[in-house]
Amino acid sequence: MICGHLRTTLRFTYCYQKIDTIPMNENASLLALFTSSFLAATLLPGGSEAVLAGVLVAYPDLFWPALNIATLGNTLGGMSSYVIGRLLPDEQALSEKIGRHVHGLEWIRRHGAPVLFLSWLPLIGDILCVAAGWLRIHWASAALFIAAGKFARYWVIALAIS
Repeated sequence: MICGHLRTTLRFTYCYQKIDTIPMNENASLLALFTSSFLAATLLPGGSEAVLAGVLVAYPDLFWPALNIATLGNTLGGMSSYVIGRLLPDEQALSEKIGRHVHGLEWIRRHGAPVLFLSWLPLIGDILCVAAGWLRIHWASAALFIAAGKFARYWVIALAIS
């Protein structure tokens, strides 16, 4: 009985050590970074900054690839929020349904796509992306400003880590 328990304990310890010491390679790290960046930019909560920090600490030579992949994933996530906004009824149809003008979007309407440079801000960024889609801001200019804002944030974080 003791030998069986010892054998099981050793086998578990061996398996645990094997799993614990398997390092992520560069490709897996970049895939994890892309996934976390995409999900963090959707309406789901998440923090891709920690994953970016982990990749840059483990692989300092991946500074630019990591920065670009994080930006791409976060931009695509922001654009998915934009698409959600596009699927909502437009303002004119909504105004006709409820019989009044919808307020609260004048700032975005006044400044247009450049407001999306702030899409990196927590909570507010998701709302900005959805509102831009709802207001039917052109997708290419929305993507450009979303990407610029996301890149700037990741660049500052990456510089602070490096």
